[in-house]
Amino acid sequence: MFKIKFFLLVFLFPLFTIPIEAKEPSKLINEIVNEASAILSSSDPVESKIIKLNNIAEKSVDIDGIGMYTLGKYRKNLNEDQKIKYKKLFRSYFLKSFSSRLVDYSNPKINVVSEKKINEKYTIVKTILEETSKNPRIEIDWRIYTKNPKRPLIRDLIVEGLSLARTQKEEFKSIMQNNNDDINFLFKSFEEFLIK
Repeated sequence: MFKIKFFLLVFLFPLFTIPIEAKEPSKLINEIVNEASAILSSSDPVESKIIKLNNIAEKSVDIDGIGMYTLGKYRKNLNEDQKIKYKKLFRSYFLKSFSSRLVDYSNPKINVVSEKKINEKYTIVKTILEETSKNPRIEIDWRIYTKNPKRPLIRDLIVEGLSLARTQKEEFKSIMQNNNDDINFLFKSFEEFLIK
C-alpha cells in the first residue's frame, strides 16, 4: 500500500515544467525537480498549488498517451463519442488523483544518475530520491517520449521497478473484467472519484 501511494505521489514530479525548446532529457528532469521543490515548499494555499500543477501538467505530461495505454485492448472497441468521453474523464481523473496527493509532499531531493536513449522515441533517465526521516531512498526511472525533441513529454515513472502506467492499466482492466467489459462502469468509477 505504501509503495503504491508513494508511487502516485512521485508521479506528479513531471508536472512542474513547460519544455519549450529542445533539451537533453536529464536536463529536463533537473528542471522538473527544481521547480517541484520551489512549488511544494512555497507558502501558497493548497488550492493555488493544485491549479498551478494542473496547468503545467497539461503541457508537460502526455496525459492522452497515458490514458490510451492504460485503457489497453479496450480502446479498440470504443466509438468516437466514447473515446472523447474517456479522454475527458481520464484527464480530470489524472489531474485530481495526482496533484491532490502531491501537494502534501515537500522539498523532494532527486539526483540524476544516468540517461539512456532506448530508441528515437524514448529515453530513460535514472534518478535517486534521497532518503529522508520519513521515506527511504528510492530509485526512480523516468520514461520520456522524445519523438519531438522540442517537446519531450513524460509517459511513465518506474519506481523501484514498478511502472505507474502498467499498474493503472491493470486496475482499469480489473474494473472492465468485473463488469462485462462495459466501458460505462469505468466512466462511473471516474465520475465517483471526481465528486469526492
